[in-house]
Amino acid sequence: MGFRPDAQEVVIPAGGVRLQGTLTLPPGAVSLVLVAHGSGSSRHSPRNRYVAAELNRSSIGTLLMDLLSPQEDTEPAARFDIDLLAARLAQATGWVAARLATPLPLGYFGASTGAAAAIRAANASPIQIRAIVSRGGRPDMAEPAALATLVSPILLIVGGLDTRVIELNRAAFALLRCPKELVIVPGATHLFEEPDTLEAVARLAVQWFERYLGNA
Repeated sequence: MGFRPDAQEVVIPAGGVRLQGTLTLPPGAVSLVLVAHGSGSSRHSPRNRYVAAELNRSSIGTLLMDLLSPQEDTEPAARFDIDLLAARLAQATGWVAARLATPLPLGYFGASTGAAAAIRAANASPIQIRAIVSRGGRPDMAEPAALATLVSPILLIVGGLDTRVIELNRAAFALLRCPKELVIVPGATHLFEEPDTLEAVARLAVQWFERYLGNA
């Protein structure tokens, strides 16, 4: 499924670099979700693009972005630098919020290490992040203190066959004190490539964001 025709490519200044992004604001958008991809991926991830398109169909705007410059993305250490990724996400949040003609409730959708960055950025951002969804995420990489102090309602979605990540999510879930849910999608591996599993992720994400960000 492709993006709506109202998608636009944007350049986001952050920490001395210029990050590439795709901003989509459907007509009558009621909220905006920033999508943070995982290590080794990009804003062109077909899985995140699919979820973003489903959010757009529900009048939820999306900003997909690369949290690293092309040069940084060649450095393995940068891909797992949660402090750096979270700082970039927080900067992108401020950038997009300042450019909205009408303020919208904001949320984060994070995959893999992007989930840890979303948790840390939500804690650090002066702009309220009203909901977070993690797909196959590594919330444990956000560190215990960040998990314990998170106030944004968070939904953790994990594949039923992704055994190790299920364990890590359960451990992180126990530390969270905010409104929270953990959903395990039966038959799904880490990338949710099995039939109907990514559709389940998108459906769960739409429901969570509509619950906490509002709906059309």
